[in-house]
Amino acid sequence: MDPAVIALIVIGIILLLVIIRNISIVPQSNAYIIERFGTFYKIWGNGIHMKIPAMDRIAKKISLKEQVVDFEPQSVITRDNVSMKIDTVVYYQVTDPKLYTYGVESPIMAIETLCATTLRNIIGELELDHTLTSRDDINSRIRQILDEATDPWGIKVKRVELKNILPPHEIQVAMEKQMKAERERRARILDAEGEKTSQILVAEGHKEAAILRADAIKETKIREAQGEAEAILAVQKAYADSLRMLNEAAPTDRVIALKSLETFAKVADGRATKIIVPSEIQSMAGLAASLKEIVVDGDIDRSARSEAPGVISGEQPSAPQPVTPEQAREALREKARAALEKNAPRA
Repeated sequence: MDPAVIALIVIGIILLLVIIRNISIVPQSNAYIIERFGTFYKIWGNGIHMKIPAMDRIAKKISLKEQVVDFEPQSVITRDNVSMKIDTVVYYQVTDPKLYTYGVESPIMAIETLCATTLRNIIGELELDHTLTSRDDINSRIRQILDEATDPWGIKVKRVELKNILPPHEIQVAMEKQMKAERERRARILDAEGEKTSQILVAEGHKEAAILRADAIKETKIREAQGEAEAILAVQKAYADSLRMLNEAAPTDRVIALKSLETFAKVADGRATKIIVPSEIQSMAGLAASLKEIVVDGDIDRSARSEAPGVISGEQPSAPQPVTPEQAREALREKARAALEKNAPRA
């Protein structure tokens, strides 16, 4: 084989290797800083790129993704002279690869130092209790300061979080005692409020029960009064009906006089100590008096007749026969009937 051909083949292979070696593929979310003769030339984005040998070089490969950096705990002192350690977590993203490459040396170290100094300044203005309860405020203030400081470096600080706040052991013990005392105080307050609520509910229950009992008594009395009123109305109505029926029947004087005698007989049954005689039956008293005189005169006549033969003959006179109450009442009834028949109007 001709030596010239062999030389051309070798040169071709060398050129092919050089070309392949100077071809670069940039992945997604990455950027390459290209320098030509030691000076910034361009930024390669994602895709296939080729550099010129001996002229261009890749100065730095930068990731454009959001990155997380966890810094070591930093010693800080609060406003009330309490020493503690706080470690922070910073989320950042490179927005300008050129500034990130040429803006600052060791950007991560610069961010860590700036974060530590900012944290000391902020915590020095706060007391311990405020520091423990103001994480969001501290995070936002640190993020704002870091974002402004890192903007010339091509870095965007997304978030800053206080990962841990570690006070000294003595402070932790005191905080635990304070927390325990606070919880006991709240428990006592809750017990007192519960007791107060319970007593209020019991008192309200007694009050409602008393009101219900009073309402029940009131309702009972009202119903009893209504019942009595209805009973009185019913009695009066029945009495009025009886009077109306009696007036409609138009009784005669004989019936009225007979009813009066029956009523008087019921009244004079021996149970009453006083008897009031109506004016309508005063004439009956005269009849009774006449009956008494007749009975007495008859007894005297019989006694006189019985004494005369005894004197003449020398025999003892017989005792007069007494009049029984039944006989007197019967005689009174007969006399009353005769008076009624005599005084009755003739047809």
